[in-house]
Amino acid sequence: MPVEMLTYAELGERLTVSPEAARALVKRHRWPRSRSNDGKTLVQVDLSEFSHSPISRPPQAQAGHQVVTAFKQQIEILQTELADMKVIANGYRADFERECERTNKLLAELLKVSTESVGAREKAALLEGKLSMLTQPWRRRLIDAFTLALPQVASNPRESAGPVAQSRN
Repeated sequence: MPVEMLTYAELGERLTVSPEAARALVKRHRWPRSRSNDGKTLVQVDLSEFSHSPISRPPQAQAGHQVVTAFKQQIEILQTELADMKVIANGYRADFERECERTNKLLAELLKVSTESVGAREKAALLEGKLSMLTQPWRRRLIDAFTLALPQVASNPRESAGPVAQSRN
């Protein structure tokens, strides 16, 4: 049989394969190719020298359908797990909000107690000062009372005491 010039589609029809499979055969056997005026690729082939029997394969639509079914089942499982996790998360959220409220109450109570303790310390220091004054001799208490009442006298007691204080020295 003479050499024929066929396109990939025509070669595929003769060999009962797809045009893509025909193109792969041409590349594998390194048959000469050229371009026609309409832009299609023409292949020089002698079909009498070439024997091709396509391999029958199981239809892939069933395998694809099985994969899609498996994916859909997996999606349903994941969606139920997601719903369960949302329920758990909502429970944790409620616990978190309760603990936040409890923490805020404890902080307010802590601030109140700390201000009360500062006030109590100040009062204790004042009472301690008064107590220390009472344990001093009466003359020292009298001097301290005048020192607190008259600050200008406390700055220099000799000058403010006048001539009587100076004559004693």
